[in-house]
Amino acid sequence: MLASVKVPTTHDHADGVAAGIVAGLEQLLREHAIDPSAVSFIAHSTTQATNALLEGDVARVGVVRFGSAFARASMRFAPIPLAAGIVLAPAFLDAAPADDAWFERARASGIDAFVASEAFAVDRPEREAAFVSAARARGFAATSGSEVSTMYGLRARTRTAALNAAILPRMLRTARMTRHAVAAAHIAAPLMIMRSDGGVMDVGEVERRPILTMLSGPAAGIAGALFHENVTDAIFIEVGGTSADCSVIRRGRPQSRPARIGGHRTLLRTLDVRTLGVAGGSLAHVVPGAVTAVGPRSAHIAGYRYASFCELAAIAGARLALDDGIAALADDDGRIAITPTCAANALGLVPVTAFAHGNAAAARLACERVGAALGLPADALAHAILERATATLKSAIDELIADYELDRATVVLVGGGGGAAALIPFAAHALGFEQRIARDAEVISPLGVALALVRDVVERTIVDPAPADLVRIRREAVEAAIRAGAVPGGIEVVLDIDRSRNRVRASASGATALVGGTGAPARANDDERLAAAARALRIEVAAAHVVAQTPGFIAVEAKSTVAIVDERGIVRLIIPRAVVVLTSAAASANAIASTIEEQTSYGDVGRALPDVWLLAGARIIELAGLSDAESAIALAADEVEGLPEATPVAIVAAAKRA
Repeated sequence: MLASVKVPTTHDHADGVAAGIVAGLEQLLREHAIDPSAVSFIAHSTTQATNALLEGDVARVGVVRFGSAFARASMRFAPIPLAAGIVLAPAFLDAAPADDAWFERARASGIDAFVASEAFAVDRPEREAAFVSAARARGFAATSGSEVSTMYGLRARTRTAALNAAILPRMLRTARMTRHAVAAAHIAAPLMIMRSDGGVMDVGEVERRPILTMLSGPAAGIAGALFHENVTDAIFIEVGGTSADCSVIRRGRPQSRPARIGGHRTLLRTLDVRTLGVAGGSLAHVVPGAVTAVGPRSAHIAGYRYASFCELAAIAGARLALDDGIAALADDDGRIAITPTCAANALGLVPVTAFAHGNAAAARLACERVGAALGLPADALAHAILERATATLKSAIDELIADYELDRATVVLVGGGGGAAALIPFAAHALGFEQRIARDAEVISPLGVALALVRDVVERTIVDPAPADLVRIRREAVEAAIRAGAVPGGIEVVLDIDRSRNRVRASASGATALVGGTGAPARANDDERLAAAARALRIEVAAAHVVAQTPGFIAVEAKSTVAIVDERGIVRLIIPRAVVVLTSAAASANAIASTIEEQTSYGDVGRALPDVWLLAGARIIELAGLSDAESAIALAADEVEGLPEATPVAIVAAAKRA
């Protein structure tokens, strides 16, 4: 990282957040003598979509329904509650000749944005697309069910599209102002926007599907943990001043789930982030002899200063201010709180180099004075504050361990955000976990945005998908990622097949053309890659053995567990009970077939194919969850197509119990 800059929030500028972007870019470029033409990638993470829904700042939406009476009735959904007293209740309109007079009547009725919806439009989108084009030509914001999601489920698809349409006008303004802000800085690189699933997309996509940016704030921190801190398996906790976001990273990938808005199911998938009302700046609620709670209100929101960021003289001269049950002092400049950050500094737990490090003497004096009034020693008060905060974190950590069936003995807590050093080391020690604070923790979110990959997802409902279906969906996902700005050569696709719901999901991700072409990071040497694998496997370097090497990866084995390390020295996968087979592109189909046969498990209820990964070029191709070897072979053949026949390819397989 060369430099970072923070621009204070302002609430009264006509250009909104775009003004802050201009100020930040100008400061970075000026102070560090950066030539704007040297910038190869620029990306923006915004909470505008989330805020619009939370605040009820939405457009009046008209849902235009095509099809039979039964299909039209199936598109109706209940009003969606947003902010207090505000609901999203679209006008449901039957398709009619959409001429100028029709659109003018719609405008007069107050409609600002349209949704076009039709049953099975994911397969036949022509009527939806024609209406959307006509609406946009007449100055309306417009979207369609098939544009937002490729999943069957007419009511959920229509509901998701209506939410998308509701925020379209506001997001169009935001996207255009942000794009103009970047242009004003003379940066030619295309502007990318953070998605809620941890990837980025071209700003043009935001003008079609702004709903994909919802909850992208927490996603940015997770992307930072993945690509900057190189986390492979951990619980990542981003700690700010008001809240902490907890998420799971498994085998180098974050976990996701369908989003619910106003209690209603959507077809939008977001990263599974558990947000807690406890953080570095949380207020401590106290009674004589005890701390009863920490959070959710924070010092920042309540207008308190932190004791640990005050001068010692200010603490010495302040008066007690316990009348509202908050651990605080007060002086002529306002109230001073004892937050978890202050408690950790008072106990000497925050490293000098950490962003959360403050005036330990001032924090300790504040604890002494408030503690004396409560009948508690300073250390006891500080410990009690951190223990209450830890109890809140514990509930989310326990939920994540249970939900994703993690092994508690191997769980590592990785802290990000400015408040991480105040909470994570204490909590990890109290709960019995290993921990570490991410590099550049205070700016882990913007780093995540900068390093995130272009991403897009294609979903289909298919009963018993054949190999040809899987290959087709994979290619659709690749094409979608390319349209979103990814360079074709480095796109990785992950297939998720849910046979109980007849659902196939293909997630494609890759670097942008500029980053993928000229901005590639430096390669790690063999010793550095081996050392990274040993750390991930928790063994000494001498016990690590390279069992296969391809142009893009090494496979390191220890005690039947395999770590896959890329050229940058990042551990991309850790796979227990795995075998590795080195072959060539030309022989990969036969090698996959024989490996699957050897690693298939048989039991009383049938057979279980192994999970399989293919290391080809710079890509990891996941072939897990398939029900037959033919599908794996077909997908692998599609992936290695175009590689020279002699190119080394590695197959990693992990057997499962039948």
